[in-house]
Amino acid sequence: MSTPIEAAPGRKTTYLLAIREALREEMARDPAVFILGEDVARHGGGFGVTKELWEEFGPERVRNTPISENGFVGVALGAAMTGCRPVVEIMFMDFSALAIDQICNEAAKVYYMFGGQAMAPLVIRLPQGGLSWKSAAAHHSQSLEAWYVHIPGLKVVFPSTPYDAKGLMKSAIRDNNPVIFIEHKALYSLEGDVPMEEYTVPIGKADVKREGKDVTVIASGYMLHSALKAAETLVADGIDAEVIDPRSLKPLDEETLFTSVRKTHRAVLVQEACRTAGVAAEWGMLIQENCFDWLDAPIVRLAGEDVPIPYASSLERVIWPTPECIVKAARDVCYYPGNWNGR
Repeated sequence: MSTPIEAAPGRKTTYLLAIREALREEMARDPAVFILGEDVARHGGGFGVTKELWEEFGPERVRNTPISENGFVGVALGAAMTGCRPVVEIMFMDFSALAIDQICNEAAKVYYMFGGQAMAPLVIRLPQGGLSWKSAAAHHSQSLEAWYVHIPGLKVVFPSTPYDAKGLMKSAIRDNNPVIFIEHKALYSLEGDVPMEEYTVPIGKADVKREGKDVTVIASGYMLHSALKAAETLVADGIDAEVIDPRSLKPLDEETLFTSVRKTHRAVLVQEACRTAGVAAEWGMLIQENCFDWLDAPIVRLAGEDVPIPYASSLERVIWPTPECIVKAARDVCYYPGNWNGR
């Protein structure tokens, strides 16, 4: 479990502004850091994250690009290999498919293919997920983190709170490897404590957001907040849920997950992405391989439906896990009502 820096009383900001603050501080600290992407200058990108930075740092360090993801990701990779630390915004994670060759076949392999003589300190910001724009449909609402977790050479982080968003962005920019930085669009307005003082959140370290003893719930992004709501509901049932945010999907802090499951003997895994071959499946297999003798119930995996994201809001609402789904899954693995945990 990590030990966060205490925020000053009343010092709250949003997830969006926490990311902007991290970008501003790192650009001021290191002149090699620059931003590029579609409309990132005066308009602040797709969601306004980089707004105001063009006025502060100028057009050399906040650069608008053509609508050509493979082109500007390739430019950023070249800049990274020659001493810069670019931060790329791809307007929607869905559009990163257009740059998949540059990300997965080029950036991810630079350090290995050059025998450590070249590096690619590159951050790629990917706003993802549904639940924020109603009826954004199949090309603007996907959760595709598993694509990048699968690729050796990439680091993948997915902050769920303003505190973690700022600290992980600063760590990502300073890292000498390409980092996929996932931002959930529905969290941009979320407020939370963010210290004024300098801090970073280490890549590769999970966080226990709520301690408990009866069941481990693992979730990232927006689903973390659904898990925390579910945990509060479960209190009335006498079920004490431990909620873990991996924060870093790769490298994954396996030991924090294992320690929790060995304590609670049960696991519920939650992802927004469609079910097949998602990160929750990887978490579940790791737990099965390393904690089998501690499990008192089957592992439960909750995920989005294996369908393109529908346009109709009536359909969109029912394809993702809800707090109620998580409550039911936790009750099931705890054999509630009935005799669970020896009671």
